[in-house]
Parts: sequence; C-alpha cells; structure tokens
Amino acid sequence: MALCLLLVVAILAIGRSLPARADDASGAGTAAAAPAPSGSVVIPDFWDPRRRIERPAPGVVPAIRFITTDDFPPFNFLDAEGHLTGFNVDLARAICDELAIQCTIQARDWNELAERIASKQADAAIAGVAITADARRTLDFSDVYLKTPARFVVRKADAGLQPSPASLNGKTVGVVQATAHEAYLTTMFPGVARKAYPSAEAAHAGLAKGEVDALFGDGLQLSFWLQSQAANGCCAFAGGPYLETRYFGDGYAIAIAKGNGDLKAALNAALQSVYEKGTYAELYLRYFPMGFF
Repeated sequence: MALCLLLVVAILAIGRSLPARADDASGAGTAAAAPAPSGSVVIPDFWDPRRRIERPAPGVVPAIRFITTDDFPPFNFLDAEGHLTGFNVDLARAICDELAIQCTIQARDWNELAERIASKQADAAIAGVAITADARRTLDFSDVYLKTPARFVVRKADAGLQPSPASLNGKTVGVVQATAHEAYLTTMFPGVARKAYPSAEAAHAGLAKGEVDALFGDGLQLSFWLQSQAANGCCAFAGGPYLETRYFGDGYAIAIAKGNGDLKAALNAALQSVYEKGTYAELYLRYFPMGFF
C-alpha cells in the first residue's frame, strides 16, 4: 500500500501529455456533487435520484471489452501478484455484474487508448481520459463517475479556519506554481498572498514548516500526502471541495466510440445503480479511505 501511495503522488505530479488525464484543468462552467456522508468520509454523489435511464434490451449489449492502463494507482495498476486492479478496474467489474454480461478488461499503453476505441478494437476505456473538445471529435463519454476537486489544507493547530475570501484575506496560501489551482486562487481569492512552490512536495513541506497559513491544491493528491509519513500527522483538510470545471476539469468518465448509444445507456444505467446499491461507496472507501470531498 505504501508503494502505491508513493506512486499516486508521483504520477499525479508528473501528469500526461494529450489526451490528458481528467484531473488536468479543462472545460467550462461549474458543477457540484451532492455528497452523502459515510462515517467520517464523504462519498461523492454525481447521480440524480429522479433520473431513470432505460437500459437496452437484453442481448443488445452482450459484452463489453474494457481497456485501461496499468500504471496509474490507485485507479488502475498491477498488484503484488501481477493482477490488474484498482478503483477503475473494480468499477468496470461492478458495471458488468450489474448488467449481468460478460466483460474483459485489458491493460494497454496510454497513447493507444483513444485509437483502440475509435477503431472498435475495444468498446470502452476506463482510465481517466479527459473530457475535452479534442477528445469529443472521436469519442463519446458516459456520465461522470468521479471528480478530483481542489481542497484547502491547514496545520491541525489551525483546524478551526474555514477558508473563504474573507477569512483568508491578508493570509498567505501555498500553491504549486503554473497550475489551475494557482489560477483559481488568483481569480477567486484576490486578497490572498500567494506563495508559489515549484512542486507539490515543496508546497507540502512549506505548509508543514509553517511558511504559509494554508495550502491549496489537488484534493486527491493531498489526501494521500495527509496519510503519509512525510506529513507526520501535521495537517488536515479545511472547508469543502472546489469543483469548477473551467479550472479543474469535468471529471472521470468512461470513453466509448461515437454513435454507440446503446452502450452509453447501459453504462449510465449501471453506474447509477452501482451507486444506489452502495457498491460505489464500498469501492471509494477501499481505495480512498481518507476521502477527498
């Protein structure tokens, strides 16, 4: 588990070239999840309970050939025995169980995913392919099943601080330079003094040492840092998630070929049912025990 956590931080910090991961800033407008609590962890909810999606008739979608990568823990990676696992992998299996159909899920190179879907060599990619205008030229997407919000983190001694433009006015907030998070702070928190760090690791250390009053960054990455030995229990989340798509992207969805309406309807119906039955919460808590909403 410790190795997986370290890999998560490294991969999220490095990122990928086009097509980008869904945690890259893209899109426009705003969107908000309606989270539901599960103990001390908030389970995000992206589904309207009043919406009912009609599933295709039995046999219309007889099987799904999923593809993903094996280098993006905890979403998709190889476990100690070399088996493909992760949040995305288990969610794909839950979808197939819900639809009562046969599925396969295979690891492929990141740069091959979009082409394999567009050329019908596979049916669906569940690997964090970003929902962008460029991607939509050749791909379609299921409903969003996860987002990576921005969050504030403070030292535990300042745990009573509820971040807002007013409460942070005149204070110093750390942020990684040249990121969507820095751009968001500049626009939405104009009274805040920003201290830009060259990397997430440097920003984490700056908060722990008291160089800044708070840190603003990717909630997923921060959740893993907060659990790490490097953090040493110094800090905690403050306030709630920030989900503006113009800065933080539209989120994670399953990429499929354009024009495959039956598959899209089947995926969307299964995703909502997986959430309503509690399976989504079980997977979220398994792979994100601290939570980042």
